[in-house]
Amino acid sequence: QVQLVESGGGLVQAGGSLRLSCAASGRTFSSYSAGWFRQAPGKEREIVAAISRGGGSTYYAGSVKGRFTISRDNAKNTVYLQMNSLKPEDTALYYCAAGDVYISTTGSRYDYWGQGTQVTVSS
Repeated sequence: QVQLVESGGGLVQAGGSLRLSCAASGRTFSSYSAGWFRQAPGKEREIVAAISRGGGSTYYAGSVKGRFTISRDNAKNTVYLQMNSLKPEDTALYYCAAGDVYISTTGSRYDYWGQGTQVTVSS
């Protein structure tokens, strides 16, 4: 079992930055790939970014590419999402997930999920 706890969300003005953290406990976190997903009210959950077990491979959704950066520190059992140049359309509940796959953009491939952290971007 892996427990995931997200933090770092909040209210920010458009153009601002936030860094989300996802702290893992339980089984060896380095054995899992990780992803950040988000869900806005009335919309389906979508992939934001994903990272492989060792951090050597990453994926970004087109809407965040060039603005967001995913990284991980396996020594600290933590995955990060640095979000710059935030836009109102980035407003959503952001979830961290861990999966026993190399890397995936599909939510169903992830085995463990956090409770989410709210990000609100004002215009």
